[in-house]
Amino acid sequence: MQADRILGIDPGSVITGYAVIEVNGQKTQLVRADCLRLPKAPLAERLGIIYHGIRAVIEELQPTEMAVEEVFVGRNPSSAIKLGQARGAAICAGAATHLPVAEYTPAKIKQAIAGRGAADKQQIQHMVRMLLNLKETLQADAADATAVALCHVHHRQTAARMAAQGITAQNITRRAR
Repeated sequence: MQADRILGIDPGSVITGYAVIEVNGQKTQLVRADCLRLPKAPLAERLGIIYHGIRAVIEELQPTEMAVEEVFVGRNPSSAIKLGQARGAAICAGAATHLPVAEYTPAKIKQAIAGRGAADKQQIQHMVRMLLNLKETLQADAADATAVALCHVHHRQTAARMAAQGITAQNITRRAR
């Protein structure tokens, strides 16, 4: 059985976290988790750095899939727009290298990792450390990116188990009626 590598992205216009995990059967291990720390520069320049930085990670670590956190629209629309653009730069890097790209809301990621959709950053860092049996806690943005990748693995494995049992979304909808 060949191992899959999942690239997780926690997009940001100041710091973009990324992580690559390797999944081989039931074993999951961290390959690398780090951040692109962007300079105080015009947004277009920072978006270029995100695009080229993620492309370099893809070329070096050869992930087979990519998962990205969706934009959370808070109180500041300007920040949400910048975050969306940073996310778009990362997605374009994945699309340009023909990676399948999955997207997850912050609540889905937190639910998959910590068991509740309102987990805070420290809980996510702790759970990532426990799930991957890491000795040290990752930097917050790198831990968030790792959580995105782990969320994708969790959703993919759940879908595979459901398919193996003949359960489809249509079956679930029919049973709910």
